Amino acid sequence: MSQSALFEPLRLARGPQWKNRLALAPLTNLQSHPDGRLSDEEFRWLTMRAEGGFGLTMTCAASVQKIGQGFPGQVGVYDDKHVEGLTRLAKAIRDNGSVAAMQLHHAGIRSDKRIVPQPVGASDDAETGSRGLTTAEVEQLRDDFIAAAKRAEAAGFQGVEVHGAHGYVLAEFLSDEFNRRDDRYGGGLENRARLILEILDGIRGQCGPDFQLGLRLSPERFGMRLAEIKELVAELIRGAKIDYLDLSLWDFAKEPVEEGFRGQTLLSHFTEMDRGNVRIGCAGKIMTARDAVAALDGGCDFATIGRAAILRHDFPERVRRDSEYRSPDLPVAPEYLVQEGVSPPFLEYLRGFNGFVAPGDVAA
Repeated sequence: MSQSALFEPLRLARGPQWKNRLALAPLTNLQSHPDGRLSDEEFRWLTMRAEGGFGLTMTCAASVQKIGQGFPGQVGVYDDKHVEGLTRLAKAIRDNGSVAAMQLHHAGIRSDKRIVPQPVGASDDAETGSRGLTTAEVEQLRDDFIAAAKRAEAAGFQGVEVHGAHGYVLAEFLSDEFNRRDDRYGGGLENRARLILEILDGIRGQCGPDFQLGLRLSPERFGMRLAEIKELVAELIRGAKIDYLDLSLWDFAKEPVEEGFRGQTLLSHFTEMDRGNVRIGCAGKIMTARDAVAALDGGCDFATIGRAAILRHDFPERVRRDSEYRSPDLPVAPEYLVQEGVSPPFLEYLRGFNGFVAPGDVAA
C-alpha cells in the first residue's frame, strides 16, 4: 500500500468523515489550568496539530470527575465552567478541517496524590492507598462520563473517545487482578465490563445520532488478558456500540506478551476480526511514513500518532509530501520543542522520557 492510502477519507458509521487516516493521539501535556479550564498554551498546542493536517484532532485525557484527575494541568470536562474554553477549542479544530474529538478519562488509582490525596478505584488498593468505590459511586461515575460527553457535544466536539486503557479506572474494572468486587460490577468478565458498556450505551442514548463514539483499550499490561479483551471487542462490534476502536499497543508491530498468543502481531488479533462497521486504529511507535503505511497494511483503518506528532505538528502534511519521511532523531533540543508548541510544563514532563529531550535550557 502506498502512502496515498493514508490520505483517503475515512467514513464512519456516524458523524463526519475524516479527511485522512491520521489521528492525533490523546497526549498528556500538563498545560491547562489547575481547575481544569483550558489554557491558551493547550489551545495553541492542539490547534497547531489541526492546522498540521490531522484528520482527527483529539484532546488529551479530559477528567470527568475532580477526584479522577490524573496529573497537574489536566483539562477538565466535569463542570459547566469548562465549556467556554472547550467551545473555543472545538471551533478552531473544526475550522482547520479536522474532526474535533475529546477523550474522557478518570485516572482511578493512578490519580496524582498531590491533587487527589486518596484516589478511588475498582477496589481497595494497598499499594496506592486507594479506596474502592461503593456501588452508588460507580453509578455516579457512569453518569459523570455520560454528562461529560454531553458537555463535549454542547461545546461543539463531534465525538468522544472513552479511555479504557493504561490501568486507569475503566481498565481497573476490566481487570480481574485489580477488580475484586462482589457486586454487579465485579466477578466474571460480563460484570467487569458492565461499567464500560453502561457508559457507552448512555452516551449513545443521550447524545445526538451523529455524535462519534470511540473507545481506547490496551490489550495487555495493567492486569489485562488478551482473550478477555478480544471477547469484549467482539461484543462491542456485534452490538455496534462504538464507531471506532483505538488500540494502544506501545509498539504496533509487536507480538503479544502472553505465550499462547504469539506467532502473530498483537494488532492482527483484532484486525482479523469481522469488524462490521467499527473502524480500528492503533498507536505505538508510528514514527515514519512507512510505519503509518504499515499500520494500514496490518489491517488498520487509521493510525494514531503520538510522539511523532509532538516532534512535528504537521506530521500528516510531511508524510503527504514525502513517502520516506522520518521523525527527527532523538533527543531534540528544548528550543525545537518550544517551536512545536510545547510550553514549559509540557517540556518538563517530556524530560522524564529517557532520551527525548536533549540537556539544556531554553534560551532566554
